[in-house]
Amino acid sequence: MHAIRVALAWCALILVIAETSALHAQSYPAKNLKLVVPFGPGGPTDVAARVASQVLQSALGQSVVIENRPGAGGATGTKSVATAEPDGYTLLIGTSATLGVVPALVKNPGYDPVTSFAPVAKISDSTTVLIVHPNFPANSIKELIAYAKANPGKLSYASAGAGNQTHLAAELLNARTGIGAVHVPYKSGAEMVTAVLGEQVQMSFPDISILLPLIAEKKIKALAVTSAKRHPLLPDVPTMAESGVPDYVTTFWTGVIVPAGTPSDIVSKLNAAINDGLNTSAMRDSLTHFGAVPAPGSPADFGAFIASEKTKWSAIAKTAGIAMQ
Repeated sequence: MHAIRVALAWCALILVIAETSALHAQSYPAKNLKLVVPFGPGGPTDVAARVASQVLQSALGQSVVIENRPGAGGATGTKSVATAEPDGYTLLIGTSATLGVVPALVKNPGYDPVTSFAPVAKISDSTTVLIVHPNFPANSIKELIAYAKANPGKLSYASAGAGNQTHLAAELLNARTGIGAVHVPYKSGAEMVTAVLGEQVQMSFPDISILLPLIAEKKIKALAVTSAKRHPLLPDVPTMAESGVPDYVTTFWTGVIVPAGTPSDIVSKLNAAINDGLNTSAMRDSLTHFGAVPAPGSPADFGAFIASEKTKWSAIAKTAGIAMQ
């Protein structure tokens, strides 16, 4: 009899918790939300944040206040959300840098991209592009690989800095093809592209957003995009897989995450709002203007993707011997 009473009590408790959670979701949000951007204003991550804030404000009926918290390659703002109250009122724009590259290179950034957060929704993908100077004697990835193997040690690539995603993108190609391209770090994406234009290096992997005018004017050659599919703004440029490098995908991506422990019904509500917004022409146009494409999906899909990014970049950093601290 005692066992029955205990079982009934547990059932009643579970029902109370479930009802409380449901009521919480129905009333959420009851106040303004804060969306943390771990970089300064004006960059592509900030653009994604403003797209997300517009979508959420429209769907949820509450203001979404953007807070830029740059520092430590994005780790400062990211860490602040990892330790925030998991109540659905503090959100973060996660990126390929903060949730993929930084944890792969920094021994203890103050958070884990998988366990410290609950994934909500991916927002966008923006491809990098393998570019070379028009004078370079290769018009495809296969020809570039052949050149590198016929001229060992003579193929070099520019990055936007040691440990930058453009650095790891080239090391991923080294790992997948064995071309042994030599790293030449610069201080910014602009300097990296200038180095290719001046033929100081043979190739680099810039983001598509800064390349379109140069490609149109034939000042550089685009050999491949690094996304899984061809980019709508460069429909004639093949992917790495189409070019003979099947296990190669890297993009600059953004998404919304919240602190681990945030109620799943709140996560679902946020996910639905973002996905609905990304399916509108206005939001698609906002992203396309900066070379990005919408990437709607489920929280589970986004979580699995983040885990795969952590695994990929950690392996490449180890293989290439890259570490920031």
